[in-house]
Amino acid sequence: MSGEKDLKTLLATMKAELQQGEFVFVSVSDGTEIPEDKILMKFREKEGITLIVTKQTAVEFHLSYAYVSAWITLKVHSALDAVGFTAAFSNQLTSHNISCNMVSGFYHDHIFVDVEKGELAVRILHDFSESMKF
Repeated sequence: MSGEKDLKTLLATMKAELQQGEFVFVSVSDGTEIPEDKILMKFREKEGITLIVTKQTAVEFHLSYAYVSAWITLKVHSALDAVGFTAAFSNQLTSHNISCNMVSGFYHDHIFVDVEKGELAVRILHDFSESMKF
């Protein structure tokens, strides 16, 4: 199943769900011993390996981080080649001065926003989604 591509359908049916906890982005080198079950996301860049982990995991493994975020999952199965979806909801957050960092999984899109703005971001996304239903 490839996911939804229609932009209006995606926006009208996305359900922003705030995950519990505080999350951080860290950079590690090859060979860093972090148990796989403690890693939310792993992405290899030429400068190092980026991980998304809980703040608690970063503290436990003495990993440096600069930004603590809330994690929001959009509960709609979006196609990886859907056009305009990320731009539409990131523009809504931008209009409220909320930066976002995106991760797209096979089934869902995930947004990381400042931990202090997580609940506000969910309300903004909910209102935006509701406005697309008319």
